Amino acid sequence: MGRHRKQQPATVSRSSVIALTGLVPAGVVATNAAAAVATDPTAASVAMQVSALSADPARPAAGAAIDPYAVHAMAKQSPEARVEVKSVALDPNRPRNDLPVASSGIPGIAEAAYIGAAQILADENPDCNMPWTMLAGIGRVESTHLNNGRADADGNALAPVFGPVLDGSLSGNNVIHDSDSGVLDGFSGYDRAVGPMQFLPETWTSFAADGNRDGISDPQNYYDATLTAGKYLCSGGLDMRDPTQQTRAILRYNNSMAYVANVMAWEQSYQTGIAPRPAELPKI
Repeated sequence: MGRHRKQQPATVSRSSVIALTGLVPAGVVATNAAAAVATDPTAASVAMQVSALSADPARPAAGAAIDPYAVHAMAKQSPEARVEVKSVALDPNRPRNDLPVASSGIPGIAEAAYIGAAQILADENPDCNMPWTMLAGIGRVESTHLNNGRADADGNALAPVFGPVLDGSLSGNNVIHDSDSGVLDGFSGYDRAVGPMQFLPETWTSFAADGNRDGISDPQNYYDATLTAGKYLCSGGLDMRDPTQQTRAILRYNNSMAYVANVMAWEQSYQTGIAPRPAELPKI
């Protein structure tokens, strides 16, 4: 979660939430998934999108430098009232929510957040056609649904969720200098990803949404985090009914075809009730 890796030669690397490094070559996916494509619908779906993405005129040339924040200019911002962006300090001893686990296996508090965000997006950006199961796929991969639902009744994480400090000390991670003076990530000097959907502070500020309509956009609140993730994925006028556009959205969130395969596998699982097979979950 939130590792923001640098480009690694001949590997599929993770680069969570807008730490873009250039699209993974189609050959990487073909080599790792060739045996599974014939029988694996998720792997086949991902592989089908590679050639289309390769022909996309918006795709940067291999090795080209990318401004990791340039994509924000394409954002289709929500018409909701302006909200206050902050992390709220809460009693660490407050009780955990008591919502039961859903039939999908998703913690009740997480499923409520995904469904609620999809409903808000349907009103605010109906052209996006965001399914709640896609948000659930992102949430499963990023934080295992906020550490299996460890949130209070209002959706606030019982313990703040942070990624590693992006100072270059962890092999393969990008260096991301501080953008919020530690307001959201609690660390000055460098940034780190925050919350169950693992946003960099600057990205959060650009897309901050108020999922529970309390006037605050807190990355440690599951309702806020899920709606913000949905806004980010939908930005630029993308339509999630189009497999190519859906793939592009997921790559924007994390520039790794292995990540796309994992998200799609979990999304499909939550749609069908059938757990993903190992072949559908390549290492990120």
